[in-house]
Amino acid sequence: MRRRRQTPARPVTQDSSDAELLRAVAAEDMEALHLLHGRHAPWLRLRLTRRCADPDVVDAAIQDTFVAIWRDARRYRETRADPAAWIWTIAIRRLVGNLRGPGHRWVGGIPEQDIETVPSAEDLVLLRVEHGDLGEALDRLSPELRAVIQATAIDGLTVKEAARCLGVAEGTAKTRLMRARARLRELLA
Repeated sequence: MRRRRQTPARPVTQDSSDAELLRAVAAEDMEALHLLHGRHAPWLRLRLTRRCADPDVVDAAIQDTFVAIWRDARRYRETRADPAAWIWTIAIRRLVGNLRGPGHRWVGGIPEQDIETVPSAEDLVLLRVEHGDLGEALDRLSPELRAVIQATAIDGLTVKEAARCLGVAEGTAKTRLMRARARLRELLA
């Protein structure tokens, strides 16, 4: 099926909005894709690095994200989502898809470099987890138990995927998850 080419309303520039750039990408404007990449790749790399220790996997997820944007920009609807949120959704799905392959580690540490960004709803929830009663309880768990809770409950991996990412047997991950939940119940009671 041949893609219907759309024409952007005007030439894109650094001052073009994300929505304008996405419309131009849908019309197969490579400069618009380049501008979107320059604008969004740095914060995507930062946020994805918080979830994956392997920079090659992060780079692959970012590359896959912009290939998907090039291919599917016509599907973006301004009324449904902020462009950055739409791009983030693609990126996190690409990262999880890449992590579902063997041999990668899932991490939750914040990288040393940090850029100032507007917090997303996800970031606000995670801040409440980190600084509330649950955060204190999570801090009291051993690193092994905390890692399996983060991989399954926060990052949404299955136990099998978490085991693969953490480099442990699936049975070990299940046991750690069971112990982590029991310990959290004790700490929060």
